[in-house]
Amino acid sequence: MANQTQNRKQNQKQQNRNAGAGAGHPVPNAGVQDQEEFRLRETAPVLGGGRVSGNERLGTAFDLVEQMQFLYVRVVKGKEFAANDHFPHPFVEVRIGNFRELTRHSEKNPNPEWNQVFTVLKEQIQATVIEIAVRDKERGEGDDLMGMVAFDVSEVPTRVPPDSPLAPQWYRLESRTGEKVKEGELMLAVWIGTQADEAFPEAWHMDATAVSCENVANIKSKVYLSPRLWYLRVNVIEAQELQPGDKNRHHPDVFVRAWLGGVALRTKISLAKNTSPSWNEDLMFVVSEPFEEDLVLTVEDKVAANKDEVMGKCVVPLQTVEKRVDFKVPVSRWYGLEKNTMGENGEINVVSLTSRLHLRLSFDGGYHVLDELTQYSSDFKATARQLSKPPIGVLELGILSAQDLTSMKNRDGHGTTDAYCVAKYGQKWIRTRTILSSFNPKWNEQYTWEVFDPCTVITIGVFDNQHLQGAGKGGGSMDQKIGKVRIRLSTLETDRVYTHSYPLIVLSPSGVKKMGEIQLAVRFSCASIYNMLSVYSKPLLPILHYLHPLTSYQVENLRHQATHIVSMRMSRAEPPLRKEVVEYMLDVGSNMWSVRRSKANYLRIGAILSSIASVCIFFNRVCSWRNPVITVLVHFLFLMSVCFPQFILSSVFLYLFMIGVYKYRTRPKHPPHMNISLSQADRVHPDELDEEFDTFPTSKPGDAVKMRYDRLRSIASRLQTLAGDMATQGERLGSLLSWRDPRATALFLIVCLFASMLFYVVPFKVFFLASGFYTMRHPRFREKLPSAVISFFRRLPAKSDSLL
Repeated sequence: MANQTQNRKQNQKQQNRNAGAGAGHPVPNAGVQDQEEFRLRETAPVLGGGRVSGNERLGTAFDLVEQMQFLYVRVVKGKEFAANDHFPHPFVEVRIGNFRELTRHSEKNPNPEWNQVFTVLKEQIQATVIEIAVRDKERGEGDDLMGMVAFDVSEVPTRVPPDSPLAPQWYRLESRTGEKVKEGELMLAVWIGTQADEAFPEAWHMDATAVSCENVANIKSKVYLSPRLWYLRVNVIEAQELQPGDKNRHHPDVFVRAWLGGVALRTKISLAKNTSPSWNEDLMFVVSEPFEEDLVLTVEDKVAANKDEVMGKCVVPLQTVEKRVDFKVPVSRWYGLEKNTMGENGEINVVSLTSRLHLRLSFDGGYHVLDELTQYSSDFKATARQLSKPPIGVLELGILSAQDLTSMKNRDGHGTTDAYCVAKYGQKWIRTRTILSSFNPKWNEQYTWEVFDPCTVITIGVFDNQHLQGAGKGGGSMDQKIGKVRIRLSTLETDRVYTHSYPLIVLSPSGVKKMGEIQLAVRFSCASIYNMLSVYSKPLLPILHYLHPLTSYQVENLRHQATHIVSMRMSRAEPPLRKEVVEYMLDVGSNMWSVRRSKANYLRIGAILSSIASVCIFFNRVCSWRNPVITVLVHFLFLMSVCFPQFILSSVFLYLFMIGVYKYRTRPKHPPHMNISLSQADRVHPDELDEEFDTFPTSKPGDAVKMRYDRLRSIASRLQTLAGDMATQGERLGSLLSWRDPRATALFLIVCLFASMLFYVVPFKVFFLASGFYTMRHPRFREKLPSAVISFFRRLPAKSDSLL
């Protein structure tokens, strides 16, 4: 191939780059050594044919990507290929220098039709002639030429959308010597276009010679739609006239089990120990359209610890279930039960019973079924289309290129990477084409989404394609993750083009490592600022989420169901979007326990509370008279606030306004990106990483589990102590009036009585002024021992004395 030399140089360069730390391995203590390489970099690519500044808005098609010129060859059909002695098996060979591709052959057909498009990047063409030959598969390899057509590369016309497609033409075939062949014509179209061409998504890239024919679909760019998900609410109310298998069993422990596909849920055991139990319990399922399976409910009796006896079952087709889009309670129905019995000849008979099951079934379309059910939601719309609202804007994403990707596998003795990108926003998923054998791939593909809420996140992931060969040659492998990027739309300015290079960071059991960089161009456009701003005042989720909220257990269960449904539906597409890709994009497992994440969240809380702590430190310095000028100024402001209390709130809001205006100059210029320091990924202990990537349930030996359990107990003990201290302070506050300590309560009531008389005589303004000056008194007037109020409060009783 023409680009083999270039790829070989890239492979050697990548191997040299990874020689120090080892290819695919993290640099030890990377966060301390070089934080700069994990940061976001602003770039200035040539978009839409010209260099664009950040605030300039382009208006042409595919204006967020760099234009790439491709040579297209469309082989439409042929005619009059019949020979004198036999009908041929014609196929077409397209050859451009070292690039060579074949169409499928047509058996015994003198007028074959192919309608196949071949393309190659123009900058990779090193030949001056395009040779298109018609060959006969039944002839010998040296004598299979039926005729050919040649084109000069420099004379091929250029076509750029929105120009209409180039019309194919009939060409007479010629021999190798240039003589016209007596029989046979070929309809072709040859042109130079860009990635915006309509033929580009389905074109066969001639440089993809490493891909087997049966896996060629795995390298093409595609758009996927996530299935529309519904909440199926099964309200199990009661049952009547149940018939236990044991006639002498008068107090059965009855529960209902619901089956939908591979998911089974059950109610609690009814408190009514009779043949007419009641539950009034909701079981929630996630179901995707079209509804292909039936809901099966079984009424069972727990006759022993490990034995459940089926008392009856019913099957409900999902097509008969009501779709609820408002707040009206669905109508309940009685369903007759049946039971399978064994006949005399071993056959299974279905017997109808007099028992009945009272159910209320509904598809709740007024909810937003989060397809990912994580904090990185990209869609807040209700499932029912009747509740959909018009979009407020458009999100445009240009996936430009990647740089310095890590070698993910070996091919022909050299490290290589076959990278492709996946982007997810709302129900629309996109997949770019796979760029073969390149550490610096260029995609230059642009996609568009409708935006209904600006407080949503688009996720872009980069993967290595492991499905380029047939079975036994890597076809059963999983696509490897290279990294991902999240961009929250609310952090973007409207109508501005953001062009940045994002680091691709992956956390593995061996540590954090940078896998390369991906260059993106993002623009969030909004037609009406009023419509966008009005969204901020509306509820984030549909109203049913607030009227009938889901429990934490239901959310966890529904998250698992929805992830499974989406991954299975995507894997059935062609080409499939595989399970490992979908789960990585949906952040499956992000809710599992991790010491690293716990530390990160602790530091996040600490950063928030640090502002309060800084205020307390400042006030302590004022009270300590560290800087007498500032202390006197605070006394003056305090005195003015007491004398003119009507100006307090207005002064506070004016101060906040001035702070906001002052910080406008230092506002963030770049979108947020993955931060290894915030994630505590640059200083995590190897054992903590090993625990984080452990399976659930654990697969580690007993000694490792014992050590981790002890560590978890140590961490939990500190949290337990903190929670106990907070509870103690609250209980002490409540014990002031509870007479648990009669002497303390009596003292408090006496103080309250004198305080009521004091405040009746002394204005509150005077008391507040005196309290403020007393708090900020000079240190020489202070005592080093705790005050009487603090000592009294610490002596109050709490319920901690009653704990075992």
